[in-house]
Amino acid sequence: MLKTRRLRLRPLVEGDATALHPMLADAELMAYSADGPLGSVDDVRTYLAEEAAPGNQRTWAITRTGDDRAIGWVSGSEADGAGVTEIGFILAREAWGRGIAREAVSAVIDRLFAEGRKRVFADADTENAASITLLERLGFRRERLLRDEWETHLGLRDSLIYGLCADSWQAAGRA
Repeated sequence: MLKTRRLRLRPLVEGDATALHPMLADAELMAYSADGPLGSVDDVRTYLAEEAAPGNQRTWAITRTGDDRAIGWVSGSEADGAGVTEIGFILAREAWGRGIAREAVSAVIDRLFAEGRKRVFADADTENAASITLLERLGFRRERLLRDEWETHLGLRDSLIYGLCADSWQAAGRA
């Protein structure tokens, strides 16, 4: 579990499906997800079972201090290279514009670098302005453009890879 001034990040569980259904059913919010919006709570439950499955990925549900209802999550998946983690995040529309995503993602990055990760990267759709803005504000740098990288509900999509190294995070005083 991770704690910040306003948030508590705990393991994501299938039981979060009801709380997260409105977010995962939101067509605009899910536009850049490979699968698109999820129609039912059962669909969300199945999706969360995969997201929270044991393996090389850890997923933290974002909750407000004193309220255990999930409003999003941050995930970290170990990449092929030693000490490299891919990070992903999503936040319910109701929580936008309050710095919650930045606070939650920062806490996970702190944890990953404290555990000895040397690099964190993120993969963002080229049209996902909100995610790109957050990554850049956190100090991630654009490293490459991958054309026609993902087959999604929208068709083939381009992808931007953003990277952040531990020494840059520490030099910026974020660690």
